[in-house]
Amino acid sequence: MEAAPSPRTFEVIRDQIRTQLALGRLKAGDKLPAERELAANFNASRTAVREALRGLEMSGVIELRKGVKGGAFIKEGDPGVVTRSFGDMVNLGRITLESLTESRVLITDSIIRLACERGSTEDFDALEASIEKTEAFTREGRIEDRRRQLLHFYHLLGVATRNEVMVIIMDALTDIVLKVMARDDTAPRLDTSKAHRAILQQLRKRDAAKAAELMTAHLENLHGHLFLASKKPTRSKTP
Repeated sequence: MEAAPSPRTFEVIRDQIRTQLALGRLKAGDKLPAERELAANFNASRTAVREALRGLEMSGVIELRKGVKGGAFIKEGDPGVVTRSFGDMVNLGRITLESLTESRVLITDSIIRLACERGSTEDFDALEASIEKTEAFTREGRIEDRRRQLLHFYHLLGVATRNEVMVIIMDALTDIVLKVMARDDTAPRLDTSKAHRAILQQLRKRDAAKAAELMTAHLENLHGHLFLASKKPTRSKTP
């Protein structure tokens, strides 16, 4: 039986694989050597190699496939890792609701201004189509579809900046806030599309200052509602 690895053993293996990725020696789709070969290369136990690979899989760096053509493969970048990390930190209390919503307001302000400057007519048309779908889902009572469409609206705003980092951050912050709001059945629904239409109108006019002002007011209103809801006492299920 192989001895359990010391934490440093698998961390060194994990970090060296990350370094190879950073240097461009490993790319998305590449298959890592077999477990036995990795153990020989790193002069480590196969247990340490497996631990390192599990850590890289959990981080979204590699994908472990089973079968004849299986193995450890470098994944395409997974922006969802950021969302999941943020969500975990919120759930664990490492990030407060106040910090989360404040960051969302500040970052969205920058995104709105960049989208106003760089966004195309096609970008704005896509935003309008998203608003229309949100309105339809609201009328039909399709709450989960509505939530996904709201997330898509903010994703499209990020795309209009032509900055992939902004897209990732916007997706992460929006997803977490919408999930928190979904816990409150009285969260505002119809007013969202009205506010989004007003913001879009200013984007089409290329009035960044007004669009940012409207978005900030909209988010602060929603976040204010969120804070009130979070302070409500939990209803007891016992008679």
